[in-house]
Amino acid sequence: MNIQIFGTKKSSDTRKAERFFKERRIKFQSIDLKEKGLSKGEFQSVMKAVGGIDAMIDPAAKDKDLLALINYISEDDKAEKVFENQTILKMPIVRNGRAATVGYEPDVWKTWE
Repeated sequence: MNIQIFGTKKSSDTRKAERFFKERRIKFQSIDLKEKGLSKGEFQSVMKAVGGIDAMIDPAAKDKDLLALINYISEDDKAEKVFENQTILKMPIVRNGRAATVGYEPDVWKTWE
């Protein structure tokens, strides 16, 4: 199992995800999205695993102007715009190989064990 947790230090759901794996003694790699975002390949892989770009966007993100823009641009441009501005992604993004979740999903993570 090769777990990667993408999030920020301020995100409570990211901290809960890290605690979930620590309690089960499952090793994971923690990546701060503010310091180092998802690569293009990782972004595409997560998007495919969770069912598209709309599942990755956090409707409660702080940047309301960007959220409004993303709602009105074409589907082709939407993924590129979100990739450029990863601060509006739901956190945490947890990857296990090709499988991935967005948000706090302990029920899914239990099936990975």
